[in-house]
Amino acid sequence: MNPYVHLLGRILLALIFVLSAVGKISDPAGTAGYMQSMGLPGILLWPTAALELLGGIAVIVGFQTRIVAYALAVFSVVAALVFHHNFADQMQTIMFMKNLAIAGGFLLLASSGATALSVDSST
Repeated sequence: MNPYVHLLGRILLALIFVLSAVGKISDPAGTAGYMQSMGLPGILLWPTAALELLGGIAVIVGFQTRIVAYALAVFSVVAALVFHHNFADQMQTIMFMKNLAIAGGFLLLASSGATALSVDSST
């Protein structure tokens, strides 16, 4: 496999998590309020932002790729179930399916590992 294509795939998979974490960190009150409106404690904002930011960066650089990919796959499915379960709303259905597709991408990444252009490949 072309290592540059694999790197681009990792970047594209992870970018949504890095940007989402930045958004959460830049508006913690709004994010905590939204989480509370969905029945979750607002304090989960910080571990969520940490997982998204650090996990996203780890995937991009290819550090502990398999473990992080599994974690983000599980996170994506849980987020779909918690936040996008209103299937009467077409947009929520699309967001649910998007999360499942991202989880599928992470499962593929977990099965392949990070390949050549990664921290993992040098260990």
